[in-house]
Amino acid sequence: MALLYTIGHSTRTLDELIESIQAHNIQTLADIRAFPMSRRLPQFNRESLEQNLAAAGINYVWMKALGGHRKKIRNEEDSPHVAMRNASFRNYADYMLTTEFRNAAKELLALAETSPTAYMCAERVYFHCHRMLLSDWLVAHRHEVMHIDGTGPAKPHRLTAEARMIDGELIYRGDWLPY
Repeated sequence: MALLYTIGHSTRTLDELIESIQAHNIQTLADIRAFPMSRRLPQFNRESLEQNLAAAGINYVWMKALGGHRKKIRNEEDSPHVAMRNASFRNYADYMLTTEFRNAAKELLALAETSPTAYMCAERVYFHCHRMLLSDWLVAHRHEVMHIDGTGPAKPHRLTAEARMIDGELIYRGDWLPY
């Protein structure tokens, strides 16, 4: 099983991001933002990251297929994720049931098998973004996920309380049962 790390760039400086990545011996950074750019923090634009991470000896890979900001692919009443109150999170959880997502997750795991890998999005706190859901999926499939918040020790991901494996799929339903 694979070991993966996560990090959010937030309002860090580029040097702080690189220092945090290097402190955990990360060799590949997978950017899982749907839109790898920031008007306010241009150091985190795709082109800047590609160039600056390469100079620091870190491989940069944009993985658009794991990006957030997913459109609704199911009606709320058709989604099995009844414990997801946030529509954006529910949309991503619905997307995680697709072949496209599974293929992209396999690509991420393949990266992690070849070099120490972290996946990144914008939010510093993982449970404020879709990194939480991707982390749940990976942990539910018996991989290890560690959250980086700086140069200190990374924290292990714990499966979200409402997450359940049902027929091989990660479903957010908690203890809800239809009557």
